[in-house]
Amino acid sequence: MRNAREFNFDGLVGSSHNYAGLSFGNVASFNNVRSASNPRQAALQGLAKMRALAARGFAQGLLPPQARPNFRLLRRLGFSGTDADVLAQAYRESPVILACAYSASPMWTANAATVSPSADTADGRVHFTAANLNNKLHRAEEHVQATRTLRALFANPDRFVVHDPLPSTPAFGDEGAANHTRFASAHGASGVEFFVYGRVEFDPSAPAPVKYPARQTLEASQAVARLHGLDAARTVFASQNPAVIDQGVFHNDVIAVGNGNVLFYHDQAFADEASTLDALRRALGVTGTDLRAVRVDTGVVPVADAVASYLFNSQLLSKPDGGMALVVPHECRETATVARYLEQLVASGGPIDELIEFDLRQSMRNGGGPACLRLRVVLTDEEAAAMHQGVLMTDDLYARLVPWVERHYRDRVEPKDLADPQLAIECAAALEDLERILGLPGLYDLS
Repeated sequence: MRNAREFNFDGLVGSSHNYAGLSFGNVASFNNVRSASNPRQAALQGLAKMRALAARGFAQGLLPPQARPNFRLLRRLGFSGTDADVLAQAYRESPVILACAYSASPMWTANAATVSPSADTADGRVHFTAANLNNKLHRAEEHVQATRTLRALFANPDRFVVHDPLPSTPAFGDEGAANHTRFASAHGASGVEFFVYGRVEFDPSAPAPVKYPARQTLEASQAVARLHGLDAARTVFASQNPAVIDQGVFHNDVIAVGNGNVLFYHDQAFADEASTLDALRRALGVTGTDLRAVRVDTGVVPVADAVASYLFNSQLLSKPDGGMALVVPHECRETATVARYLEQLVASGGPIDELIEFDLRQSMRNGGGPACLRLRVVLTDEEAAAMHQGVLMTDDLYARLVPWVERHYRDRVEPKDLADPQLAIECAAALEDLERILGLPGLYDLS
């Protein structure tokens, strides 16, 4: 077993952060449609979280925001003329499409890709597959920049492989790490990769939700496992409970989270709870590890409260000094059933012995909690040294990014502001400045 650490790469919120309510099935996002957002506050909240976790000894990086508005999308859909003309025409004829081009969703980097560490892959390299996110127009273009960014950060071909996204067809709907987790005795040990899917494209008789769409397919999960060269004996595929998808659990990371040998989950998370746990125990047994399942009963925390508080859309982190910490949003304290449960959880003597709480209201109101904001990447010391260092969170980087946010970000964006050409100019200027700060010239194609 090699020495390795888990790096969490949080999405740096972009300067056009807005509440468009585009994600049908994401209750929090839908509930705040057309509200005014505060991009400056959103970015500073995210940076404060990154800095605090880095100060605690957790390996912390960031993924840069994507360019917004997406003028290429708008022009492909027939809007023409100058940039100002394109924005005006889109706002006049289809404000929903304009909102898609301005989507803030790339901040949730759990959806950027699925990642398999070198300890799990056949060729001993870290594998990334950018998620195609083809279930929603506002997300279906993200993979272009996500792939470009990952290849800029993880450029050494001896250490890293960044695959192209899966085909953007319904059969291969892929939502990235939001439906994937990994279990292992230690980050550097061979582990078990766990894929959760919502529907099966090639089996119409398989269970599926009826109200909200299931975004991840079994076929996509299997394809990613093949691309990454995973051992079948240490790979588990499980069906999400269709009934909880219909209650607003649009990704598995809204109802379950794993780390080390611990699975923290709601009793309604999976279509077949018993067989899912049995499969995980068998796979972990191959590695000589026992599964520790922390189950939350419906009678203690109803699904609606879990979704409202994002109890499970938390980060479960192995602390440098031992034990595990659960990173939760303030909303967990404000939901009575969840607050009571968390008090009992940390006092229980179980594996989760600490809560770390953050104010992430700008992200939460747009439908994403702590787990949405981060992409987990396990790296050995040699792999960490081979990646681009400019995105790793340090006091110096934090001290440069805060004034960058204060210089470029508005403190209020309303739906009508998306038609303002000046907002688009401000967004481009912010990214040009960010390329210099992060040492990533040419990261964006802003032509």
